[in-house]
Amino acid sequence: MPHLTVEYSSNLAGFPKAEVLQALNQAVAASPEIQNESDLKTRLVALDNFEIGTAPASRAFVHAQLRLLSGRTPEAKKDLGERIAQVLRRLTPRPAGLMVQLSVEMVDMDRASYVKEKL
Repeated sequence: MPHLTVEYSSNLAGFPKAEVLQALNQAVAASPEIQNESDLKTRLVALDNFEIGTAPASRAFVHAQLRLLSGRTPEAKKDLGERIAQVLRRLTPRPAGLMVQLSVEMVDMDRASYVKEKL
């Protein structure tokens, strides 16, 4: 915990994967909500099969989902979401003629049922 997954449409040519991963981990780990930076697990998923709306327009998206144990305040969640959004705003390519949508979602994981082990 926490788990950060960023899905993005594969039509975002030049998406700087390594830079995004590093910047996201630094931004999220800097939050006072993160006790141990080694608990943060971040992954990027490029999606080849996607549809955005119904109009035949040139569209792309980046969607981040941060899953963290329940109990955070709304203010803490907002801060974490903004940290993620700032990184994605700065690093997401904006190819000419392509409308890019950016979204960030915070998801609470149930503390009572979450299992984690360090082997």
